[in-house]
Amino acid sequence: MSNERSDALVFFGASGDLAFKDIFPALQGLAASGLLDIPVIGVSRSDWTRDDLVARARASVEAHGGVDPIGFPRLAKQLQYVRGEYGEHSTFERIKQALGQAKHPLHYLAIPPSGFATVVQGLADAGAADGARVMVEKPFGRDLASARELDLVLHKYFRERAIFRIDHYLGKEPVQNLVYFRFANSFLEPVWNRDHVERIEITMAENFGIRNRGKLYDELGAIRDVVQNHLLQIAALLLMEPPAGYDPEAIRDAKGQAFRAMRPLDPAEVVRGQFEGYRQEAGVAPDSDVETYAAMRIHLDSWRWEGVPIYIRTGKSLPITSTEVFVVLKSPPHAVFEDVRTASPNHVRFRLSPEVVIELGARAKKPGDANVGEEVNLFACRSTLNVLPAYHRLLADAMRGDQTLFARTDAVDHSWRIVDPVLGKDRPPVQPYAPGTWGPPAAASLLNGAGWHDPE
Repeated sequence: MSNERSDALVFFGASGDLAFKDIFPALQGLAASGLLDIPVIGVSRSDWTRDDLVARARASVEAHGGVDPIGFPRLAKQLQYVRGEYGEHSTFERIKQALGQAKHPLHYLAIPPSGFATVVQGLADAGAADGARVMVEKPFGRDLASARELDLVLHKYFRERAIFRIDHYLGKEPVQNLVYFRFANSFLEPVWNRDHVERIEITMAENFGIRNRGKLYDELGAIRDVVQNHLLQIAALLLMEPPAGYDPEAIRDAKGQAFRAMRPLDPAEVVRGQFEGYRQEAGVAPDSDVETYAAMRIHLDSWRWEGVPIYIRTGKSLPITSTEVFVVLKSPPHAVFEDVRTASPNHVRFRLSPEVVIELGARAKKPGDANVGEEVNLFACRSTLNVLPAYHRLLADAMRGDQTLFARTDAVDHSWRIVDPVLGKDRPPVQPYAPGTWGPPAAASLLNGAGWHDPE
């Protein structure tokens, strides 16, 4: 089955926000490129007809890029709709009937994780899990224990090679470029280790708040929402050893090794913050202890990275919206030129959003008689406007069984192991910070006086 292309797509949560924002535009793109010539069955609790589903799909693409004159008619032709409660067996009997002769469907659970077990059980009871694949959204669990329980449910009916755990960040072109840039350029690998790297900073900043997601966000917080998945995945791509080839398992083996080397977080090396006014947001508990900001220091027990601190921070209501990796290289062992003693060290910067930038920070001599230098930045910049959307890529990969950009069970397990110490009673208290600032002042202490690199 692993090499068989999916012959039907069933997506649960067809009336939800994720479907409206990301799934319908991706399906239209796949149809336009000729990659969606299979039945597409939307499932939800909404009292809709097929025409209502088509209308919802049209409204979605109109709001996210426009109606494609080729892609949308193709998509509309394939759409079917099944209404029903996820806890009722009759719902899955209707799904089975709608699948017809399909032998290898892809079931996409675009629903909250609390519904995963119910849906998987319903598919299995109706015989719709046989020969199928299942794709699930993050967060995969709430902590290490719940993630393991969820894995047991999925593995009861699906083999690991048939399970596709989405982290849509892995489908983004700029994130994929991290791996390509690392291993396609011979000048980088010799210095990509503890002998030459002083520290690595990963920053995911957002200049907005929770955007009417109070109830949902208050159940998650920044660590569950983006650190355990997005940012630790980026860290693994930066820190992993060269994979033995580019097949899916080689990449995931290399990432898994990086995750295994990461120590569990020390609460003393984590700063949690909450922007002033968060508790007044709709749906947020008036005494909420949930973090909207998190900064932390991560250590790896590996030959390559021993002693190199990895700093991660993320937050809402910060000065700008940007995701950036900043790698600080060690200063030369001997300062031939006097001004180098007090100069900023060389760096490598990967800006992942809103635009793509790869920058090498160096020094060059100023014109004149004196041997005095200045900082120069060598960089390439590329717009992301015409880049393939993440969900387009991820859906296409899942339908053909390519798991390269999906999280494997060991990676999910280790990522929860890493953050678990700061999710329970031992988590550090939240500290207030003013909206529009870079978070609680205490976050600066993590870097031992070095100071964070703030994206501009």
